[in-house]
This record gives sequence, C-alpha cells and structure tokens, in this order.
Amino acid sequence: VWSRIPHWAPRWRDSLPGPHYKIRPTVETQGPQKISLNFGLPIPEAGVRFVRKDMAKTLELIAESEGETFYRGEIADRIIAASKDGGGLMEKADLENHSADWVKPISQSYRGSELHEIPPNGQGLAAQIALGILDHKELGAVDSEESVHLQIEAMKIAVRAANEHFADPKAMTVSPEELLEPGSIEKAAASIGEKASVLPPVKLPYSEDTVYLTTADRSGMMVSFIQSNFMGFGSGIVIPGTGISMQNRGSGFVLDPAHPNVVDGNKRPYHTIIPGFLTEAGQPKMSFGVMGGYMQHQGHLQMVSRVVDYNQNPQAASDAPRWHVQADYKVLLENGFSQKVADQLRRRGHDLEFDGRESTFGGAQLIVRTAEGFVGGSDHRKEGLVAGF
Repeated sequence: VWSRIPHWAPRWRDSLPGPHYKIRPTVETQGPQKISLNFGLPIPEAGVRFVRKDMAKTLELIAESEGETFYRGEIADRIIAASKDGGGLMEKADLENHSADWVKPISQSYRGSELHEIPPNGQGLAAQIALGILDHKELGAVDSEESVHLQIEAMKIAVRAANEHFADPKAMTVSPEELLEPGSIEKAAASIGEKASVLPPVKLPYSEDTVYLTTADRSGMMVSFIQSNFMGFGSGIVIPGTGISMQNRGSGFVLDPAHPNVVDGNKRPYHTIIPGFLTEAGQPKMSFGVMGGYMQHQGHLQMVSRVVDYNQNPQAASDAPRWHVQADYKVLLENGFSQKVADQLRRRGHDLEFDGRESTFGGAQLIVRTAEGFVGGSDHRKEGLVAGF
C-alpha cells in the first residue's frame, strides 16, 4: 500500500484543465466546523478534474511514515488542534494509544454454507442470527409471501437482539456464542408463526456514507472490505490543511447507563459496517457486502438466501427487489414485489408500504467463485461496477 501511494498522490495534486473550463477551487475556513468550497464557477460537470492538494499531501505523509503520522505525527497534531478548537475532548494520547484488532470471524452454517462476519461491535452477527433461524424453515418459492414473511420475522428477532446486546465486545454481557446457541436459535425459529409479530420500537444506527469493495485473484484469494464515515460526510468536520473528513461513529452509542452500549471512554460504539464472506466445504464461495447502514445486515441475509436458497447469480441477486425492516418494525417493500404479495403480507399482520427510494435498500457488491472462475455483481442502486483484467 505505502509503495503505491506516491504513484497516485500527485494525480490528486496536479491541476489539469477540464473539458469545458478549468476549476479554480479555493477553500474558506472559519474554524473546523465550517468549511466551504468557492469555485467562482458552476458546480463541476461530469469529466471535470477536481483537485485536492491537501489530500494529496496527506497521502504522501502517510506513505512516507507508513501510517505513523496519522497517530503520532504532523497529521495527529492537526487533528487534535482541530478538536480542541471545536470544543472537543480528544487528546493526543487517544491517537497514540489506538490500535487495530485482528479478530477471528464468527461463523454460522446455512444450508451447507458458512456465513462469516466480523464480531461485534458491528452488526454482522444479526445476519447470522436471522439465517440460523431460517435454517430451520422451508422458505418456499422465491419472492413468495411465505419466503418474505419468514425472512422478515427472522430479521425482527435478530434486530431486537442487536438492539439489546450488541456493543464493544468488552462490554457485552451476552456473547456471540450464546446468541448463536443452537437450542436458542431453534426456539426462536419455532416462535415464528403465520402472523407478523409485534415488537416494541427500537432505535438503531443509520448510515449514508459507506463504500464497499470486493476483489479476487487467480490464486483464489478473495477480499471483502468496507469503510464508512457514517452520516454523509461523517461529523462534517474537515481537519484544516489535510482534506480529512472526520467520522461520527460515536453517535452509535446510547445514553442508558444500564446498556452495554452506553457511551464511555476507551470504548467502541455499536456500528453498522460489515464485510461479508461465504464459504462452502471450507473453500471460498462468495465475498460480498451491502452498503446502507441499518440495511446492511438485512441485505446480507437477502443476498445469502438468494444465492444459496435460489441459486441466483450475483447480479440477479443484487438486482432483485428487497425488503427493509425499519427500527419501528414497519416493513418497506421495494418496487418489484407484486401487489399480491404485499396484500398477502398485510393479511398476515405486517405493517408495510412500498418505498420508491433506491437509497432505502442499500447497494450490494458481490463476487461468487465458480469452477470456471469468478462471477461478479454490482448494484444499480449505487455507483459501482464489475471489472476483470
């Protein structure tokens, strides 16, 4: 990574004229919480090169220091200064003491495949709980009333578990192993009836600024990767002179002192971003993710079900209509489900409506490994593509 940054950073730095006019951006800064771009010209059109000199310099500093500057050097100093200027509580020791965790994924079997997710403080465990429940059910035909009903009900149980238990793993009082305990999963599956369950409303994180990518090579190695600043541009605070937009994942904490996810120092909040991975007989089968905050774990369930239960190729799985269980357990259906299925679900007691906003249902990227090579799928709901070379 470090060796490639010097190759790309100058391309961010050097200005080139666009096809219609040359942008002359200037940045006006009044404290870290108010930053605006003044082009003096119309908003850039497609194909016009946008120059970020501060970001280019930041990338070069990160490459030269192999990341150290971000936590202990010049960039760290700028971050702390901006935090203090804005009334923040961050200290340099917070950055100096930061470390990433290499964790063992948690796994859940589903009809001969294994879904692997990063353990909490993320929400991937919720997709595993729901699929564990569905493993005890016969779904019926694809996009049928029975299939959608069972998936929604399993997701409701998983959503409630996430809301009650997911947090920094050091603070959780119920472990992922306990939440996936086969006997408990079987009982949860048995509790699903013909009618929709009624559960109390909850509040869970919602994100609008997530990027997911997946890649695979000729050796069979596959990578599932996701990053997010959370809401839009995260906190909306850009560190002067760096081009860095700070995230606002701290909003995933709660204020209830009795909850494992209560805000505290040296603690990570419950968050939404989850790269997914599917194996079969111990071999890679699918690397995938679904951007969209609270939609991500629900999208994981739907992608796995379409690929495993209905043998859909990744593009077909991505293109298919989706459902979305909201935080208050109201169900949104994407256009593409039939009115007949919607009416049947209402008769079962589901509070639902059609939602025409593509952003509600996230954006998927998938690669499936086959005997002949790889097959990719990229969601039409967001920017993205499948590329092979």
